[in-house]
Amino acid sequence: MRKTEFSNEEYYHIYNRGVDKREVFGDKKDYSRFLKNMREFNNELTREQRICKETELNSEASELSSVSSAMLEFFSSLPKLVEIICYCLNPNHYHFILRQLVDNGIIKFMHKIGTGYPNYFNIKYDHSGHLFQGRFKAKHIDINEYLLWLSGYVNGNAEIHKIAKAENYQYCSYPDYLGSRNGTLCDKEIILSQFKNSEEYRKYVEMVIRESSKRKDMEKYFIE
Repeated sequence: MRKTEFSNEEYYHIYNRGVDKREVFGDKKDYSRFLKNMREFNNELTREQRICKETELNSEASELSSVSSAMLEFFSSLPKLVEIICYCLNPNHYHFILRQLVDNGIIKFMHKIGTGYPNYFNIKYDHSGHLFQGRFKAKHIDINEYLLWLSGYVNGNAEIHKIAKAENYQYCSYPDYLGSRNGTLCDKEIILSQFKNSEEYRKYVEMVIRESSKRKDMEKYFIE
């Protein structure tokens, strides 16, 4: 039984990694597929209903780009299961901050992610068995200070793990927070409204990255 109980209008840190720390994203198309899933799975539609809608739009449009735009508009119009505050996709793990909007919204959303993307991955790479390490992990974000800190931790996660400079990493929401990209996947208002501007938020995230990196560097000295 899951320890964390999800309540509507509450925030949660959601994360998971590949089995045995294996990579779950092999190339750019994998990251794009996962991000597409994050948008398309955030509603009550079944897989069959999604396929039916895409088939319908394909028959009406003459260009792939117009189908993609129509699909984006369609999914944006549907009631959401969760509000995505920020995210980071690293080669072998991911982090989200989510706010649950409807009963069991997080469970439904993560179930779709946890079945849809692995199905795609297994077919593409001729892989069998589990892709992720068990059920996704979840922690309730019960105070605002923790929410702000975790937003910095998630947005800066690629840099904390020495994968890339966070502000230039395209598979996280940080460029949207800084205004260098105009993504629509995340709702940034709850975080950015607490800072004077994006530059002040940048300085805050840089502090979180420094502190989190120090802790990570010290982990090799810990004895369990």
